[in-house]
Amino acid sequence: MTLANGWEIVVGLEVHTELKTASKMFCGCANSFGAEPNTNICPVCLGLPGSLPVLNERAVELAMAIGMALHSTIAPSTFHRKNYFYPDMPKDFQISQYDLPINVGGYLDLPDASRVSIERAHLEEDTGKSTHLGGTGRLQGAERSLVDYNRSGVPLVEIVSGPDIRSSAQARAYAQELRGILIATGASDGRMEEGSMRIDANVSIRKANAPFGTRCEIKNLNSLRSLQRAIDYEALRQVELLEGGGTVRQETRHWDELLGETSTMRVKEDADDYRYFREPDLVDLAPDQSWQDRVRAGLSPMPAERRQKLAARLIDPTSAQLDAVEVVIDLGLDDLVERAVDEGVSATLAISRAANELAASIDEVKNFSSESFTATLLMEQRGELSATQAKTVLAELLTHGGDPHEVAREMGFEQLSSSSLGATVAALIEEHPDEWTRYREGDEKLAQFFIGQVMKLTKGQANGKSVVAELQARR
Repeated sequence: MTLANGWEIVVGLEVHTELKTASKMFCGCANSFGAEPNTNICPVCLGLPGSLPVLNERAVELAMAIGMALHSTIAPSTFHRKNYFYPDMPKDFQISQYDLPINVGGYLDLPDASRVSIERAHLEEDTGKSTHLGGTGRLQGAERSLVDYNRSGVPLVEIVSGPDIRSSAQARAYAQELRGILIATGASDGRMEEGSMRIDANVSIRKANAPFGTRCEIKNLNSLRSLQRAIDYEALRQVELLEGGGTVRQETRHWDELLGETSTMRVKEDADDYRYFREPDLVDLAPDQSWQDRVRAGLSPMPAERRQKLAARLIDPTSAQLDAVEVVIDLGLDDLVERAVDEGVSATLAISRAANELAASIDEVKNFSSESFTATLLMEQRGELSATQAKTVLAELLTHGGDPHEVAREMGFEQLSSSSLGATVAALIEEHPDEWTRYREGDEKLAQFFIGQVMKLTKGQANGKSVVAELQARR
């Protein structure tokens, strides 16, 4: 979205990602989503008197992996207590990192070649979860509230970008690319619907090249769609406010997905309001070089590298093909595609089927073998299956498994003999003399007309490439 009257959107994002550790940040309780409420708890994550935190080594390694993937500097760091009251935070403070975070600086390059700076990516613990019953589901107007402390103490990394984002679309692209990186490092599963990745958006507006305006923070956006819609709404709200003679107040705002608008939650706190002070029960954290080297050696290729590698398989790729490559990488299907291409499948065909047919049934792909994918596409490429038939076979394999050749045979997808296909084409030429004349005179679009007629008569058993070859032979 482009703002009118010379206004420009300025956005910085704070992304909170829960780390994929077996246990919580400072205790041995299980870090697992979906458990019965208040079952993964202990005196440490409940903040009971006399309990002491012990830092999770794996959480530190995953935090370093995130920093390395974002080109950050791994630095000596400390933990602080961030003091504030909320019912789902049993200690009345959160252990976080303040002025000395583990990851300092860095950047993230987006697929469109723009770059967003990273200010920091620090470690902290998550809070519990409140559920407000009655009314709209928010605290205001609720009849009662329930608190689940299972999430309390789950390790988090908060990634803070610079104010470099200039549109809601770029914000979405940044969040999507960052999500891919978090998954590639093994730090997160990226499931926004489960709260594994949550986004706060700091939004302000200004005239081009003017100083930054007053920002408002939109809290806990849990989908890419919500992120984009919330930024657009908030920017338009601020424009209307300023052009009407008002002022923008620095505050925290809530995004209502149903109403499609933001509303005031509270006036924005400054750092002084949190009364930060050093966590007395934890020592400083200073990973040595050998530990950093071990973490770096275990990193898998990041999405940008995988995207470039897969795109290189295409000959003179179109924008649509590059879009399909992005889908394949985002869904983690590139290994499947690469193996198919290595076995002789056209890169264009493999990427297209993965980005469309497999993406539509992504939950079933986990149990789908690369051999089945490759065999089906080779049958299509050789003309043994039409495109429609190949898609049908893939859908059956994804749902029930089996051997592609047997599935095709059971579905009646036997290739027509050349003599049978020739007789069908000859009959159609005789039935449609005008179309045949125009095709012979160079109207290539009519090839699709004849292919469609053949498919109708053969109930989809013919292969489009074979039909074109038969037409060209008779031209």
